Amino acid sequence: MKIIRKVQEMIDFSETNHQQDKLIGFVPTMGFLHQGHLSLMKLIRDQVDVLIISIYVNPKQFGPQEDFKKYPRDEQRDINLVKPLVDVVFIPESDDIYPPRYDTFVQVEELSKPLCGKSRPGHFGGVTTVVARLFGIVKPDIAVFGQKDYQQSLIIKRMVEDLNLGVKIQVGPIIREPDGLALSSRNIYLDEQQRKRAQEINQGLALGEKLMKQGETDIDQIISAMTELISGHDLNIEYLEILDSSNLQEVSSMTEQVIIAAAVLVDNIRLIDNRLVDVDRKLEE
Repeated sequence: MKIIRKVQEMIDFSETNHQQDKLIGFVPTMGFLHQGHLSLMKLIRDQVDVLIISIYVNPKQFGPQEDFKKYPRDEQRDINLVKPLVDVVFIPESDDIYPPRYDTFVQVEELSKPLCGKSRPGHFGGVTTVVARLFGIVKPDIAVFGQKDYQQSLIIKRMVEDLNLGVKIQVGPIIREPDGLALSSRNIYLDEQQRKRAQEINQGLALGEKLMKQGETDIDQIISAMTELISGHDLNIEYLEILDSSNLQEVSSMTEQVIIAAAVLVDNIRLIDNRLVDVDRKLEE
């Protein structure tokens, strides 16, 4: 496994491999890796000749009151975790990703407005800007993102299509702890009691899915039932919505597939989760 820290070295490495007709896979991360990240690497490993991951905590996607400085970091731990899986770990410095004269911002407009876009203005512009930058450096053929950040994955797909970037985007499923909590680097912030309460986020989403598959079509009723379950455990709901999974637009009646998406504060720790629901697939009798 090779560690690359300089942008030009990464560009040269990818160019050499493309000249040898090698297929490059890419998993961009902010580090402090967990089994969810590793599942994305495993998903793509057999599809490519060269697997590259990046570890970079991108300041442009954090708001002024968010946890950029406190975001968990452990470079050596991450390197040790991925050694059996990847060929290159790209760990750039900020002044190499955004040099002094850097003056470009990439924004996907409509998909960035709902859900996290309401409460985190500028966040997705920071995400698309850094991902576009990383795609230009790594030049992957395939890149993988996680379903837990579902809105992000749709935005990246739209950016790639609109800009003809030529990168195939795959989305890996949410990986959960045994108690149902979606894996997240921010889970490390939770103490024992907070973690127990946080389990109710997934329970609330599961209730929504169950009601839909039992034939409930009143979206307000479904959201009300989920809200009662989640907020009943001293959790503050930032958003809890049922949207069309293809475009994140509100639905007045059930479409073929919807997404139940939630952002919930466990005290001051913000967690997101979601469930894709194929409405026409009823529960087994």
